[in-house]
Amino acid sequence: MIALSVTWDDIGGLVDAHERFLAGARVDSDVRGAVLDSWKRCRSVGLDPDRMLVRYAPDLALDERFLQAAEPVLQRLTGSLREVGMTIALCDGQGRMIQRVDGDRRLRGRLDEVRFAPGFDASEQVVGTNGVGTALAERGPVYVVGREHFADCLQPFACAGAPVRNPLSGHIEAVLDLTCLRDDGDPLMLRLVRDAARDIEGRLLEQATRRERALLAAYRRAGRVAGGWPQQPAGDGDGLGRVDLAVLREKAEELIAAPHRTLDEVMLSGGRSAMLLRRQVRGAAGETGVVVEARILGGTGPVGLTGTDLGGTGPVGPPGRDIGGTGPAGLAGVELGARVSPAATVGTAMPATAGSPAANIPTLLLPQPPQLPTPAPEPATGDRLLLIGDPGVGRLAVLARRRLELLHEAGARIGTTLDVARTAEELAEVAVPHFADFTAVDLPDPVLHGEEPGPLGVDPPLRRVAVGSVREEPDLYGVGDQVGYVPSTPQARSLETGQAVLEPVLAEAGGWLAQDPARLTRVLRAGIHSLITVPLRARGTTLGVVSFYRSGQPAPFEEDDLSLAQELAGRAAICIDNARRYTREHTTALALQRSLLPKGRPEQSAVEVAYRYLPAQAGVGGDWFDVIPLSGARVALVVGDVVGHGLHAAATMGRLRTAVHNFCSLDLPPDELLTHLDDLVGRLDRGEGWAVDSGQADSGIVGATCLYAVYDPVARRCTLTRAGHPLPAVVGPDGGVDFVDLPAGQPLGLGGMPFETVEVELAEGSQLVLYTDGLIEDRHQDIDAGLDRLRTVLAHAGRPPEETCEAVLDAMLPARPSDDVALLVARTQVLGPERVAQWELPSDPAVVSRSRAAVTEQLAAWGLDELSFTVELVASELVTNAIRHATGPVQLRLLRDRALICEVSDGSGTSPRLRRARTEDEGGRGLFLVAQLTERWGTRYTSDGKIIWTELPLP
Repeated sequence: MIALSVTWDDIGGLVDAHERFLAGARVDSDVRGAVLDSWKRCRSVGLDPDRMLVRYAPDLALDERFLQAAEPVLQRLTGSLREVGMTIALCDGQGRMIQRVDGDRRLRGRLDEVRFAPGFDASEQVVGTNGVGTALAERGPVYVVGREHFADCLQPFACAGAPVRNPLSGHIEAVLDLTCLRDDGDPLMLRLVRDAARDIEGRLLEQATRRERALLAAYRRAGRVAGGWPQQPAGDGDGLGRVDLAVLREKAEELIAAPHRTLDEVMLSGGRSAMLLRRQVRGAAGETGVVVEARILGGTGPVGLTGTDLGGTGPVGPPGRDIGGTGPAGLAGVELGARVSPAATVGTAMPATAGSPAANIPTLLLPQPPQLPTPAPEPATGDRLLLIGDPGVGRLAVLARRRLELLHEAGARIGTTLDVARTAEELAEVAVPHFADFTAVDLPDPVLHGEEPGPLGVDPPLRRVAVGSVREEPDLYGVGDQVGYVPSTPQARSLETGQAVLEPVLAEAGGWLAQDPARLTRVLRAGIHSLITVPLRARGTTLGVVSFYRSGQPAPFEEDDLSLAQELAGRAAICIDNARRYTREHTTALALQRSLLPKGRPEQSAVEVAYRYLPAQAGVGGDWFDVIPLSGARVALVVGDVVGHGLHAAATMGRLRTAVHNFCSLDLPPDELLTHLDDLVGRLDRGEGWAVDSGQADSGIVGATCLYAVYDPVARRCTLTRAGHPLPAVVGPDGGVDFVDLPAGQPLGLGGMPFETVEVELAEGSQLVLYTDGLIEDRHQDIDAGLDRLRTVLAHAGRPPEETCEAVLDAMLPARPSDDVALLVARTQVLGPERVAQWELPSDPAVVSRSRAAVTEQLAAWGLDELSFTVELVASELVTNAIRHATGPVQLRLLRDRALICEVSDGSGTSPRLRRARTEDEGGRGLFLVAQLTERWGTRYTSDGKIIWTELPLP
């Protein structure tokens, strides 16, 4: 190892940005995204920019196959750069330098100062941001110049690096790098190194196709020895359709990928079957592979298949020989989820014909192998060949198909609901056991509540939302636990950088163990050995992190497993974000709706009330209810329903509820109140209500129903009217249930028809039950069946309103109703004669003094002597005005309720109005005095006149 502490000057805005980043300031707008992500990764592993401890690995080499493919490309690249001060570095798949082709003398001297020579470990976690290590971390080409390097010692240089992949497996086998002095840097270096890497990959693919051609030639030679090739095209004479051929091909690939299997039987259409035989084949130059032949049973003739293998040995027998075959072949390839290059081949497809044995690359391909010469027709044999190739490619085809199946399953199973926690559970269920043995999804609490997440990490901690496991892992955090990841953990690093992190050997991952050494040591002993952690990112926001673990027999995660992990996490992140946004909108709408509903029971003595509101499963709706105290100790009971769900329905409900309150303050009769409400809904439908901010009319047609009832505890009478709403129920003191025979009326907004009222007398202790249609009807039952069930539930004597609500909901509703439900139960009470005093007065001014005396006497009987002076004055003024300005008999009434109510009624429909008398006026001050001496006052109209009422608080 060697310690480097060389510092070089730099120019440009990156100097300041680099220093601000190290100081913890934001530099997002000043630094390229890939470079900033790399800086974050460097900081997360604790690198110090002014002192790097570089590791050297002696005696490194790449395999001969790769060097044969790379040598001509490197020679051409060296020739093109001969007059340029630039060096070429070839590194292995871990970022360690294998070879350096020098540039000019000045560049070589600067590179030697930092010991940038064969053996140099250029991985990002060792020397920070650079063309080799960052290309590996980003898994793609990168260009890094000057102060974009994290380490001070590398800042005098500009470099461009590109990974070189195995075109069949997708593994990164090497990294190609171009390096020059900073002032000589040019972004075109990135194109040069990328094109060179692609040329090497192309030559690697040519090696594979040459191998396949050699194996095919060896198989054909063996066929001639045995008697020739079949002339009938595959599936032609056997009547095999595309489905049968696809099944045979898939089973053949699986048989080739299995090193210890030689036979398989496949069921086909029409009651037929195929016997598949796996056997080895060796080319003239020693190439080994595997073929699979097929014999169709139950058809007119056989069809053959083949696939691929690497490393099998032994000669191949001729086609049609005894199906015992040869021993199992060796196997090469990648783990499930490995990235497959577009140039990957599955094998050579051979139709069983002598005319054109074309090479076919059915799974992800760029070039097609060259066509083989057409052999002369040969006599047919019993077994036939369809595919031939290399066993590692056959295994890759199986794994690639499984990967696609897993992604298809993820697309179908993740995001089936708009619930954040359930979506996280679906991700865990899909990943286990096909990709990981243990999966954990951690989200911050704000995401669960539909809010925007803040910075993620140790504070605030994440919460484990979902766990998937092939077996119970008691030592890992469980669902509901809070997890605060320390900065050294892979999870914290992935949250910091926004990139997936691989820990192939957890036993060597000190940063992971630092989270909880005692607990995680037990986890290692349980067999968990490797980890991939991926941030859940959607629309530029990090929502949480998912951790995939493997244990036991499955091979550890590799670099190429990262792509599948990222795809799974990416799909899940979009679904989680959709669920989060829905949760936010749903919560907002629900909060709006609940803010528009009553927040408690108003003070009144007419009825004892209980109520319930249940939002629908589909979202918030427009159901509402109200208990509104009226003058004269009366109370209004209202239940309404706006059609539809969502914010529009909730907002419309709030407007209608406000309108009902305003109309109630005018003491309108029930039918007149619904008439005004009907007119309001009609105007909303016509777009006469305008949005304050947008200047646009309300959208959507408003449909609403309403039931309005007024109960008078003195007369024990209830007046009801409805607009298209379900019938109210009355439960008598004895438990008998009747639905009030009340004309239905049209729903609100249609207009044109008057609303009718019905007045019923209710015994004390009766219960008036009002509800919305969600209680009695849904798609599973009609309204008549619902009313019958409701009648049965309500038929219970002496039950309090709260118990009635509970019984009704338990019996009538599922756990999650499909429609909103509002339920209001009111048990009637009576204001008895001992609390009511009433006098009939003739229209004679002389009765004013007698009315004052009667009031004084009654107040004394009630023990309210201290109110005598005020009530005498109020009663005297109201009676005098009635005698002077109205017609018909006059009635004076006192009610002792929660307040002292004084009412004077007459036969006139003219309402008095409060005005300010001028100085020279002799009258006009009486009503002003009444308003000053009382808490509330007003006028309500009756069928034969009006009532002026006042309320005074009791002592």
